Amino acid sequence: MTTLRLDRINKFYGTLHILKDIDLDIAQGEFISLLGPSGCGKTTTLRCIAGFEAVSGGSIAFGGRDMTRAMPEQRDLGMVFQSYALFPHMTVAENLSFGLEVRKIAPADRERRIAQTLEMVRLTGYEKRFPRELSGGQQQRVALARALVIEPAVLLLDEPLANLDASLRDDMRFFIRDLQQRVGITTIYVTHDQGEALVMSDRIVVMNRGVVEQCGSPREIYERPQSLMVADFIGQSNTLTGRVTGREGELYVIATEDGPLRTHGAPGLAGEVRVMVRPENIGTAPGDNTLRGRVVKTTYLGASCLLNIETAAGSRFTTHAPADSPLAPGSEVTMGFAAHKAWAFAA
Repeated sequence: MTTLRLDRINKFYGTLHILKDIDLDIAQGEFISLLGPSGCGKTTTLRCIAGFEAVSGGSIAFGGRDMTRAMPEQRDLGMVFQSYALFPHMTVAENLSFGLEVRKIAPADRERRIAQTLEMVRLTGYEKRFPRELSGGQQQRVALARALVIEPAVLLLDEPLANLDASLRDDMRFFIRDLQQRVGITTIYVTHDQGEALVMSDRIVVMNRGVVEQCGSPREIYERPQSLMVADFIGQSNTLTGRVTGREGELYVIATEDGPLRTHGAPGLAGEVRVMVRPENIGTAPGDNTLRGRVVKTTYLGASCLLNIETAAGSRFTTHAPADSPLAPGSEVTMGFAAHKAWAFAA
């Protein structure tokens, strides 16, 4: 069942075309991340869904109902902002009660919902505390609880972890994902952090310059990018330019300046292509595809060593080796990687 549908959404600020024909169907209970660099349009998309921004073209439907021109309070949404936006003069319970009072929920039902939601976010016993008396992680959970207590159809989160330190941010990723799965609420999450998107999402929508570059599962986005932007933005990648010269079963044969490669790839490839292979998929021994080069730089990472390698044709690669690897700058090295670990897409 489709909870939310964006159909050819466009947004202009004067002559600036911010969103360009955004199409997206989101299913009931799905966790969708809008991911991309600053200025790509992800927050504007979220604000259009929330009704805080009027779209310049296209339509937005909730459960099959056209809500394009509906006011935010008519859209059955809960929203968590980056700043949390808690009322500082209200207790935790009062912060949660506010939205229920606006909706004219009876006092007994308000108390029941508040108690249940605080238990859900593990804050039972904090009802009488003020935001200033809470840690950053606790404030964020209150913001989540305030969005959930009204029992919305869709939960919107706008970079809610940006203000937390690294260790707490890691913990909260799993907390939010676990909570979302327990509640079963449809969730749209805006982030520029690829790690958050990979860990938390059912699907990732990668945006760039107001368009959707690719939409797919975390595995599809990471292992099967459809453009150089996606390959470079999600994780580390090594890319080579080449030309398709034939097929061997399901594999493409691709000529590059470093020699022929055999890879999987997007359907219907022809002519100029890019070949991507992730650093963790390159070994220092021959494989289905074998390249030779010279170590330019080594970087100790604790559990491993990062090697920067340059081929005779001038291509640059990064790969990992054991922390006690004897390879040093100037060492000749053989690189190998499996055909199914490489991916080709249109240049």
